[in-house]
Amino acid sequence: MKKSLLFIIGCLAAISLLAQPPFRKEIDAFKKKDSVQMPLPANILFVGSSSFTKWTDVLDYFPGYPILNRGFGGSSLPDLIRYADEIIYPYKPKQIVIYCGENDLAAADSATPVMVLQRFTQLFGMIRAHLPGVPLAFISIKPSPSRWKLEPAIVESNKLIKDFLRGQPHTNFIDVHSAMLKPDGSVMDDIFIADKLHMNAKGYTIWTPLIRQVLLK
Repeated sequence: MKKSLLFIIGCLAAISLLAQPPFRKEIDAFKKKDSVQMPLPANILFVGSSSFTKWTDVLDYFPGYPILNRGFGGSSLPDLIRYADEIIYPYKPKQIVIYCGENDLAAADSATPVMVLQRFTQLFGMIRAHLPGVPLAFISIKPSPSRWKLEPAIVESNKLIKDFLRGQPHTNFIDVHSAMLKPDGSVMDDIFIADKLHMNAKGYTIWTPLIRQVLLK
């Protein structure tokens, strides 16, 4: 009887875990950290996928800027939409910088560039509704050797989002994509770690001045 009860409890726990939406654990970790010490308002919020998650020393690249990094690896635009009320709105940032969309294109149910734009515009509209007038910057989807087959879709997604933001006040499109290419149009191969997807310090050094030029002091 006792073994049966333990088995049932174990099954229920497993079902509960499976029922959780993606990245719930990561979001809860952010919330736990916030419960200990809530970040001061008027920060510059970096939110998005693993290019932010792995930028653990981002403050060293931007001394004097109040950056709050809330990247969670593997996330896509629907994940930012799902958790916006937990990891975007509460911080009352003075500026938001987004890097996301790459995983949308790379997922098993890969989104088209038009779908990436639709997801981004949904997120943009939500942010504008909750944080009207807050400046927002989108970092272009980067190229990488491991996802080079996605390059046409990446280029098109970037173009669509850039064109959309051109008509929106208080926005910036940060083109890191072009800066990561060689003169012949191929992607630099010495700015990535071994997986040829995530960047090393040289990659982030390329990003830094492009981002800094739009950041608010």
